[in-house]
Amino acid sequence: MPVVEVKIINQSPNPLPAYATAGSSGMDVRAHLDVPVVLKPFERSLLPTGMFIELPENYEVQIRPRSGLAIKQGITCLNSPGTIDADYRGEIMIILINLSGEDQVIHPGDRIAQMVIQKVEKCTWRRVEILEVTERNKGGFGHTGKQ
Repeated sequence: MPVVEVKIINQSPNPLPAYATAGSSGMDVRAHLDVPVVLKPFERSLLPTGMFIELPENYEVQIRPRSGLAIKQGITCLNSPGTIDADYRGEIMIILINLSGEDQVIHPGDRIAQMVIQKVEKCTWRRVEILEVTERNKGGFGHTGKQ
């Protein structure tokens, strides 16, 4: 598998994101906090990571929820997946929401999301009057029914 080099500044005491296993596609991102943050039920918060990156052209980072946080604490990422474009140089920030019925605490250094680096394809538009007909055609939103 090809490996792409990404420049990173880490202003937090947390380790750099890393793949947990050889088969992992995402790397855990940690909260860069001075004190714990309490997320009340249905409250959302923008959390800092202390990280700044320089992606190569034609790449993006996707920010995704962590399944453990979702199932155990009801915490997920809004705007998911979030996109970090190749020309963004600001701090990576994570939007979390507490979908549980109880207060949830995010501690300094907690793993709060995962990032996946993806190659981006660009397109050009070609205006036409008719699109090719397919078996599915206009069907969507559960049109195939329950199996």
